[in-house]
Amino acid sequence: MADSRQYVVIGLGQFGTAVAETLLSMGYEVLGIDNNAEIVQNLSTKLTHVVQLDAGDPSALQRMGLVNYDVVFVTLRDLQASIICALNLKEMGCKYLVVKANSANHAKILEKIGVEKVVLPERDMGVRIAHSVASSSLLDYIDMSPEYSIAEIVAPEQFFGKRLRDLDLRNKYNLNIIAIHHEKTINVTPSADDRIWSGDVIVVVGSKKDIAKLEE
Repeated sequence: MADSRQYVVIGLGQFGTAVAETLLSMGYEVLGIDNNAEIVQNLSTKLTHVVQLDAGDPSALQRMGLVNYDVVFVTLRDLQASIICALNLKEMGCKYLVVKANSANHAKILEKIGVEKVVLPERDMGVRIAHSVASSSLLDYIDMSPEYSIAEIVAPEQFFGKRLRDLDLRNKYNLNIIAIHHEKTINVTPSADDRIWSGDVIVVVGSKKDIAKLEE
């Protein structure tokens, strides 16, 4: 069950709309903001609230009381508009900003002005697709930092029937198993006595180098 956190999504293009609709489906209240009247009209029956306004107008943003929301997403396509909007929101005192960057340089600027979380969706998706295609055992891959990642991996045959304590991945590979998919269930608190079976998918966290060793 979702908690009482409230979210704002500024910029309701394809990415922003996906963020807003996903948060709404999770039970959160979502305020959508865009300057396109047609987009606002189309989403008026889908989101909690949708408002048409210019995200580059700090007084308009101020009137919306965005400082009272827990997280504000900025998913504007235009680089300059994105930076100005983020800067205005920081000066306004918004609690936590998540801003979509269109390039590495854009991301650097956003980080310099103090944005709490900067995302590069196209780069991140490219990394995930490359990893999943290059490895037959790797199902999904999420970067946590330049050095560490979370990966979903089809359990190798040599793991079948063995307990986690016997596999000892922490000492052998410097990896931690944080979940096990078994048939239609998922164990998010695996114990040392849990076993891995044929067809299982393990979710591991560790350095990219160590994850690559496990895939070999």
